[in-house]
Amino acid sequence: MRLANVTAHTLSSPIDPPQDRRYAGGVRRLLKRDFVLVVVETADGDVGVAPGGASSSAMREYFEGASQGDFASVLEEVVAPHVTDDPIDDPSEIHERIAAAGLPEMLESQAISVIDVAYHDLLGKRRGAPVYDLLADGEVTTRLPLYASAGMYMPPEGYAEQAAAIRDRGFGGYKYRPGLGYDDDLRTIRLVREAVGDGVEIMVDAHTWWKMGDASYSFDELVGLVTEMEAYDPYWLEEPVPPADYDAYRELAAEVDVTLAGGESEESPEGLIELAETGAVGFLQGDVRHHRGFTGCWEVVEHCRGTDVTFLPHNFGTHLGLVANAHLAAATPLDGYLEYPVFGDDAAGMYPFPLAEDVLVDDLAVDDGYLELPDGPGLGVEVDFDVIEEYPHVEGPWTEFLDADR
Repeated sequence: MRLANVTAHTLSSPIDPPQDRRYAGGVRRLLKRDFVLVVVETADGDVGVAPGGASSSAMREYFEGASQGDFASVLEEVVAPHVTDDPIDDPSEIHERIAAAGLPEMLESQAISVIDVAYHDLLGKRRGAPVYDLLADGEVTTRLPLYASAGMYMPPEGYAEQAAAIRDRGFGGYKYRPGLGYDDDLRTIRLVREAVGDGVEIMVDAHTWWKMGDASYSFDELVGLVTEMEAYDPYWLEEPVPPADYDAYRELAAEVDVTLAGGESEESPEGLIELAETGAVGFLQGDVRHHRGFTGCWEVVEHCRGTDVTFLPHNFGTHLGLVANAHLAAATPLDGYLEYPVFGDDAAGMYPFPLAEDVLVDDLAVDDGYLELPDGPGLGVEVDFDVIEEYPHVEGPWTEFLDADR
């Protein structure tokens, strides 16, 4: 297959008016959500698509004050010349060619990811097969149980109200993001468990706990809080310590009975495998948008087979990203729940992000807490390219952290 053109469209979905979310470290102001839609065309005129997963942290060594627009420029101006013109016979060639561009590791991984995903979309369309069939060497699962990912910095009663709304939609799990301070974080999980009963799993995404400035939890506070939370049976505790601090993961895992999860912040598939080998995490959260696409993530899936570590894809973006990670989950096959971010301005929604759904022509088949994955060739979905005009890019950060006295 010969790739002829790579186009990256930077889009923004404003949160209007902006929302201020108070937590123990101050106030987080939500301004918008950005998205990079990547389109790859072959010399024969076929089109493959991919969701960009770049963050400013991925580009901190490459740009000062980086944005999603900078990532799009990297794809078009730096990456495209390495993957176009000469035929590509295997996805591994994409990885080798982009590696020659000399990008920082995290940015390289995310650049490889979008081209790898688009290539698999093209390859599936060419062969008349869904991506999950290209990946799987046996059984697949196309009806995927979902957990609802929401809950961002609100009073404890707000989390409980949202959890009940999530339960009423039929989801098997509810993930929320704490960080209100020791007492309120403990009160939150108690209220959430009372709201959902025993029939819904609770996933706690604790990535705020170690970046709240002076309010960040000490290790002893962390152990104490998690030990008290055990009474409410959390399914997992996600990123409770800095992602690169493997010793802290090991020490916490030795002190508590709650299963730990992590991996989304790793810079590469090798990093995911290194985290898995600590023995500290029970769930490993790779993402085809971040960890070198299907090819890179599949290496990690294979590494986890026969171990005590379960690979569950991370996903926190548009429905195009959801579908891409769902193909990986289907091919694994999925043993657990797939992350489904719930956006909107109702009780169940995290915040408005209409672009998340509008990027696809047809709504996904989500019902009673399950996703029925499309069985069409490639990713099996059609992108609505009208979003390029409807959601023009807005300069500036998508979120800001303000002082606690604001």
